[in-house]
Amino acid sequence: MEPKNDIQLERWRLILGGGPADGTSCSLSGEMQQVDAALTALYDFDRKQRFDYDADKEKGKGGTEGSNPGVARWLGDIRKYFPVSVVNVLQNDAMRHPELKKKMIFEPEILEKAEADVHLVATLMELGKLIPSKTKDTARRVVQKVVDELMQKLEQKTINALVGALNRSTRNLRPKHNEMNWDATIRKNLKHYQPDYKTIIPEVRIGYGRKTRKSLKDIILCLDQSGSMGTSVVYSGIFGAVMASLPNVRTRMVVFDTAVADLTEELKDPVDLLFGVQLGGGTDINLALQYCQEQVTRPDDTILVLVTDLYEGGNEQEMHKRAKELVDSGVQVICLLALNDQGSPAYDANNATQFSKHGIPVFACTPDMFPDLMAAAIKKQDLRQWAGDRDIVVR
Repeated sequence: MEPKNDIQLERWRLILGGGPADGTSCSLSGEMQQVDAALTALYDFDRKQRFDYDADKEKGKGGTEGSNPGVARWLGDIRKYFPVSVVNVLQNDAMRHPELKKKMIFEPEILEKAEADVHLVATLMELGKLIPSKTKDTARRVVQKVVDELMQKLEQKTINALVGALNRSTRNLRPKHNEMNWDATIRKNLKHYQPDYKTIIPEVRIGYGRKTRKSLKDIILCLDQSGSMGTSVVYSGIFGAVMASLPNVRTRMVVFDTAVADLTEELKDPVDLLFGVQLGGGTDINLALQYCQEQVTRPDDTILVLVTDLYEGGNEQEMHKRAKELVDSGVQVICLLALNDQGSPAYDANNATQFSKHGIPVFACTPDMFPDLMAAAIKKQDLRQWAGDRDIVVR
């Protein structure tokens, strides 16, 4: 069906995007040219891989090769030329492009309306110090919202799993009379009930764990903060904050790229912790393991969770040497290739195989399973078997 008038022809021209193949032979002028420029800047982004929009649009000219991004001007123009419902669609479409998203969230209004999830937080962490001052308060509110939602979802499960494991690890199996946990003892020995005597013969006695002021477990979370690990760092920060609040657990948070930063003091406020992470840059796992090795004072009671895709940019030979030394000293080392909901990650298969030969289980873990993983580690279960029972592929 052919367009009946110039208005319909202009609309088809806007939809088809111009060029010799659009079939309209329609030239735009004035305001319609500016509308076309606003649409082209967004929907031609996949081809050009840049947001080509600047002050020249105001003069009715096309963008030049050397033009700079003009997100603020673009936002002003789409609000000028389109109704609110269309503006929302355009903004949402822009947020679907990873590169455009980084430019869009510099605008407080866009960031305020964006879907607040771990992916957006990871983007904010990646931008870090580049976030302009006018947007920082909004960015912090977004991160706070996501942290609050994740804490509500994950905190209680983590506490229940870890406290239960810690309590079981401190059970007294040779209790004195005044240390007997009669309820647990009776439940444990119900199968030894003697009908003739109408009583239970307790073959296993369970007592209350003796109170101690020292930590029962030292947990070190060592996080790769390269750009690909963004969502894993967000979840790790949440779990680290929860574990740091538990009695009898001493939790340390270490992040690394080509340098190492100890963020343990920030665990009391996971929002501050996440803003202290600077995603991107290189990766030196060997340097991170060296730092963690220096923090170990009780190897047999230390769990080191290394969250990394194992793409080493430092000394690979030394990395394997340190990993083996940690295991041989008694430290329980776990390598998580990812801690997120995104499925199987990209990782260095050769290093994963070598870590496995050192006795280090290597696999990806979803956030909902992490509390049970840590509980199993505290109880010193076979983590390869634990993962296999849950259909988790162990590298």
